[in-house]
Amino acid sequence: MATNTLTRPAAPPPAPPTRARRWNPDRTGKLIALAAIAVPTVLILAVMSGVLEYVRAVPGFPFIDVSLQSPALFAANTPTGGDMGAHVYLPQFLKDTVLPSGHILGWSNDWYAGFPVLYFYFPLPALTTVLLDLFLPYGVAFKLTTILGLLALPAAVYYFVRGMGFARVVAAMAAALGGSYVFMESFSIFGGNIKSTLAGEFSFSWSFALSLIYLGMVIRDTREGKGFTPRAGIVLALTALTHIVTTMVVVAVSLPLLIRRNGPATLIRSWIVGFAISAFWSLPLAIRVMQGMTSDMNWSPVRGLLGDGSTPGTVATPLPNEFIPIVAIAIIGLAWTLLRRDDVTVLLAMTVLPLLGYWYLQLPGVELTKVYNARLLPYWYIGVYIFAGLALGLAVRALARYLPGGDGTLAIVSASALVLVAGAAIANIHDVPGWVRWNYTGYEGKAAHAEYAGLMEAVDELPPGRIMWEANSDMGRYGTPMALMLLPYWSEGHPSMEGLFFESSLTTPFHFLNASEVSRRPSNPVRGLDYRGLDFQRAIPHLQMYNVAYYVAWTEDAANLARAAGLEELATPEPWTIFALPDSSLVDVARFIPSVYAGDDTFLDASLDWYDDYLNMDRWLVEDGSDEWPRVDTVADRLLLDAPYDATGAAVTDIEVENDTISFHTSAVGIPHLVKVSYFPAWRVEGADGPFRAAPSLMVVVPTQEDVVLEFANGVPENAGLVLSSAMVLSLLGWGALRLRRRRP
Repeated sequence: MATNTLTRPAAPPPAPPTRARRWNPDRTGKLIALAAIAVPTVLILAVMSGVLEYVRAVPGFPFIDVSLQSPALFAANTPTGGDMGAHVYLPQFLKDTVLPSGHILGWSNDWYAGFPVLYFYFPLPALTTVLLDLFLPYGVAFKLTTILGLLALPAAVYYFVRGMGFARVVAAMAAALGGSYVFMESFSIFGGNIKSTLAGEFSFSWSFALSLIYLGMVIRDTREGKGFTPRAGIVLALTALTHIVTTMVVVAVSLPLLIRRNGPATLIRSWIVGFAISAFWSLPLAIRVMQGMTSDMNWSPVRGLLGDGSTPGTVATPLPNEFIPIVAIAIIGLAWTLLRRDDVTVLLAMTVLPLLGYWYLQLPGVELTKVYNARLLPYWYIGVYIFAGLALGLAVRALARYLPGGDGTLAIVSASALVLVAGAAIANIHDVPGWVRWNYTGYEGKAAHAEYAGLMEAVDELPPGRIMWEANSDMGRYGTPMALMLLPYWSEGHPSMEGLFFESSLTTPFHFLNASEVSRRPSNPVRGLDYRGLDFQRAIPHLQMYNVAYYVAWTEDAANLARAAGLEELATPEPWTIFALPDSSLVDVARFIPSVYAGDDTFLDASLDWYDDYLNMDRWLVEDGSDEWPRVDTVADRLLLDAPYDATGAAVTDIEVENDTISFHTSAVGIPHLVKVSYFPAWRVEGADGPFRAAPSLMVVVPTQEDVVLEFANGVPENAGLVLSSAMVLSLLGWGALRLRRRRP
């Protein structure tokens, strides 16, 4: 047989694969990113679970001594500590009372003679606690809610830095170092760190992390020129529903994006979507604030530049001692990124603008503001931490490029950097484990809990009625000086005159005036009030004005003065003494025609003057009312009017108070009645004219029939907000469905 001379020669065997690879910083970037996010996140979880008992410096390697213990996070108890010990009230009230009525915003009579629930505080964390409570014990659900913002921060920093266009390794180092911000211990109220969270600012921690995610989204969308995507708007809505200060900051610092090609469309769309989704809460908030329905605490601003809060009576500044090394590294990071021409405009704005705002808000003439200037400092801190993290990340990349070994070298250098970051964070932990243990072992875990439980049992045996109690910081031994705010939490039908959410009720300044009159060591938190000190001659008529039924004394001095004032002693659960106040009614009939204030001062200032004249509080002062009522230019002018009502035999009976309704029967039709519940525009009345805002912070109605019913109901702001939110959610669902349909083959 002939052979085919055209047969091709056999191909040579393939060359064996070479082990040499060109270095690529993104090859192991994902694993490095996961590790960098996991390191601070696991450390935060270890600290916040209560596993970490203490961290102490010791001579010699490994230079620290760490002690572990059983976790307190998962113990089914009632968390306490600072404001957190009173925050536990809100989700439970939301679950038991407000949500079953089909609302998120509502009314509670449990604090301050009544206050609007979630109008001036942030609903998302409370709603999350309610959701988790479906599967977990309430105390565990609440504690998990408090730590979620902290746990999310490292991942949020990573997403933000990646949004600016940095490589994974650089973003990973920024996440690791940025996440360690939470371990700063020089301040405990500004927000974002563990101490602030344990003090009750866990909602800020949520919003802080969400705000960084929002910035990362709008930067990425602007840079990549994407079409309409609702995700940034949704995250902005979640940011707003967890804190308003963070929302204002991120909107302000994102403004430089408006000068970019796709910036206006991206930002404005996110603002519209975000506002509309949150409108069910944010629109009533905005309108009710503009109506003056909040109490201004006149917070004292933070001043200064250097120093931390380690000295008693001082607070941290923009440059506390522990922060100085981070600033030094951040300067390197700033210079490095500018030389590389990296896109750090928003990061720079986020770092510098809050610092300028902090300085501006403490200037004379602007210091009395509802915005506490120190609330802006967390963005200064985290911005500096991120710049320092960028310096670390860029250094890791540069070192890995210089050394041989490719991906393996990059992994080793990154791991070494993470060890250094974790070690520095652990070395910075001093007070935090004790704070965590104190909060999360709960009221039930305190040595003095038997005393606290004894008071609650004694109160529970009393007929229903409002309770005024002596304020004293020594009550912190029960978990927090605010422990008695939970009287209505433990004992139904016994509202506490003092509560959390100070700004939420018009009664707040008047309550603290009362507290100063019945307490040896009151807190006096509202600046600018004329506190008179322990004085039952003034206190008793003031407490009757608010229909307070009981007074609980803490000190023997206050108890003796209460006895001397003729108060009836009811019980003595050690160390408290419970007294009955003279009888008063929730609804009073006018003895004199009310005077409508028409002077130059605010109605609050006029009401404070009126309240100070405690012997003439039967001469009512109202903000608005019938055309027949006289107008006065000064509070004293009302005393010149001699217009008594003939209310002989007038009687108010069948007074019934539910959570959001008040009803009564009266024989004095046509005569004004004072309803001793805090005024708010959402109250509506049937069978009477009004309600009119009356000094000190209550409501006046004029019955047009014998049976009168007041109901707390949605007004125009609430209904408009619900319509906007519903319309936007439905629009987004429709847009998503249409887009999905178009993508189908």
